[in-house]
Amino acid sequence: MSNNILVTGGAGYIGSHCCKYLHSIGYNPICYDNLSRGNKDSVKWGPLIEGDIGDVETLREVFNSYDLNAVIHFAGYAYVTESVESPSMYYKNNVSNSCTLIEECRLAGINNFIFSSSCATYGSPKIIPILEDAIQNPINPYGRSKLIIEGVLDDYSNAYGFNSISLRYFNAGGASEDSEIGENHSPETHLIPNVILAGLKVKNYLSVYGNSFDTEDGTAIRDYIHVEDLAKAHAKALDYLLKNQHGISHKFNLGTGKGTSINQIIKMTENFLGVKIDVKYFDARQGDPKILVADSTLARNILGLDFNNSNIENIILTSINWLKRLHNEN
Repeated sequence: MSNNILVTGGAGYIGSHCCKYLHSIGYNPICYDNLSRGNKDSVKWGPLIEGDIGDVETLREVFNSYDLNAVIHFAGYAYVTESVESPSMYYKNNVSNSCTLIEECRLAGINNFIFSSSCATYGSPKIIPILEDAIQNPINPYGRSKLIIEGVLDDYSNAYGFNSISLRYFNAGGASEDSEIGENHSPETHLIPNVILAGLKVKNYLSVYGNSFDTEDGTAIRDYIHVEDLAKAHAKALDYLLKNQHGISHKFNLGTGKGTSINQIIKMTENFLGVKIDVKYFDARQGDPKILVADSTLARNILGLDFNNSNIENIILTSINWLKRLHNEN
């Protein structure tokens, strides 16, 4: 059996951590990325092929050149506010181009597919923590784009025996324990790095959108999972697919079941850095639910996940170490 795994979006934040972990357990991760949002410097554990997931000709060249065992698909846009402002981008890339990728996989006989989905498919759930069978009612184009592809994969499973696992991430955070890679977006939109960058005075202040949610301190609550635990989850999902090849289409939540508010993260970061962070509060953004917390029992039981790295302190500390290194070097 081949050890080649195509990783679309493998130069991105989560994709690069996945490539690093796959390499460490004996796979050959082949990064396929158009580098529009990924970082070339984060591709260190296998070849880089520059290409777009909607480019049929390049996909076919790759599929003909490598004996691929599976595809792990990270190459999607992932900013809620951007999706509200520019839905056409999200339906073109996250839906249309993903459909092209899935169909080319099927035609090439590559029937094992792991999809980077999202808790955004649930919208604003009424029951917390969220189970996989909760009603999915996305409240932004980003979430809708992910839900559509989950449905495509269900249909491909039923019609063609195509095997897939959709992993619904909650909030990814942290950096590799050795600070070799981490979050490096431009612009940076994720909370934890922005809190730290404000604490390190790389940014003048921290913008927080919404402090009148119906939560204990008024700020939104999220379930944070360490990016290295996410990488391990993809490897576990891959192992499951390769051992159970009979037209499966499963969905799993990836989260810890513990929620942390924005203000709690600010206070923890202030304590770790020994500083006071200047915070400016703005109105909540369209499409942001107040609470998202996972029930990941299914992933723990079926895939054998443990989320051992995902305590919020570790997520913040590994992010601090990475961002200190990044900004000292630049």
